[in-house]
Amino acid sequence: MQSQCHADAPVGRWHKKCPLDVWEILEDTGATSSEIQGRIRQLTAMRRPSTSTRILATGLGILIASVLHYLTPHSQLLLHNLFQKLYYLPIVYAALAFGGRGGLAAAVVSTICYIPHILGWRHDPEYAMSQYAELILFFLVGVITGALADQGRKRREELEAATTKLEKVYRELQDSFEQIKRADRLSAVGQLAASLAHEIRNPLGSIEGAANLIQSPATSAEIREGSLNIIRKECQRLNRLLTNLLDFARPRQPEFRSVDLVRLVDSIFTLVGPNAQQQHVKLMKIVRKAPRLLESDPEQLKQVLLNLVINGIQATPDGGEIEVVVDAEDAGVFIAVRDQGIGIPPEDLERIFDPFFTTKESGTGLGLSVAHRVITHLGGSIKAERNPDRGMTFSLSLPIPPRSKQ
Repeated sequence: MQSQCHADAPVGRWHKKCPLDVWEILEDTGATSSEIQGRIRQLTAMRRPSTSTRILATGLGILIASVLHYLTPHSQLLLHNLFQKLYYLPIVYAALAFGGRGGLAAAVVSTICYIPHILGWRHDPEYAMSQYAELILFFLVGVITGALADQGRKRREELEAATTKLEKVYRELQDSFEQIKRADRLSAVGQLAASLAHEIRNPLGSIEGAANLIQSPATSAEIREGSLNIIRKECQRLNRLLTNLLDFARPRQPEFRSVDLVRLVDSIFTLVGPNAQQQHVKLMKIVRKAPRLLESDPEQLKQVLLNLVINGIQATPDGGEIEVVVDAEDAGVFIAVRDQGIGIPPEDLERIFDPFFTTKESGTGLGLSVAHRVITHLGGSIKAERNPDRGMTFSLSLPIPPRSKQ
């Protein structure tokens, strides 16, 4: 049987002959949960018979039972017993449809219709008395069934009221949550603007001071050369700040391809090797289990690892070791960058991935923020832990897709 419900009907417009099909309701796009529940209640009400129809059905049932009694000869006692039980059907139906009052009214009408039949059995007083006792059962069944129906209806109304209240509370919570999100965004924008202004003001102050020295006629050639170096250095610092800010605000979409992780670590060591030698830092690569080719963005992954290794070198001014540990399991690849530097205070660990937060005097505070965002876009995670003795360990976890995807 085909449904007569219009599948493309807009929210709130439903065909009167549309069946109560929950799947059709859920497939109606653009409807919230409260709208769906409201439509279910509307459709349920549409399928429920009207009051006049239920009264007519009750009266018709009583009439049929009475007519069968009066048209059946007294000699057919078995049929009379059967027809007498038919009165319970409209009584129970009325009790369920209208509650205790409906069951009582149906019992009264059934009694009125049945008493003339009992009076016709004066020749059999014992049977007549049993039928009078049956009339008492009419009232008991009607009243008890109606009371149970009223109780169930009351509980259903209480549940509907509780559901409506919960929906209201849920909407209020959603509104509050949206307000909190807007407030958080505004707060983040304010912090970003304040931090950005602070980071830009310092280089601009240095550039202004150097420019004033160059402009002064009394400045020697040596000081002028030093001032030019300061300007170039601060311009590079501003350029680096803006580059990091753009990387953080508009990260490039990853370009996934096969990556040889061991070779990638070797290339990073080649880049930072001279700087590490100047700082008397020994670079160590530890491969516990060589991973197969990793599906990732090599440039972004290299950017993150290079940043972590450089941070480790800068945090180890007195010399030491930096270990890059590579391990592989079925679930993914794990990379740890462990240094022996000054470490990060415990109270700052929760903030190190926040934009513009830094514990270095010359840092922009965006390196770890960019690293966190890049690793997240690559489908992995990054965390920082203090070492038991000294220094920090930054751990990266990257998923390995199934071999069939490679």
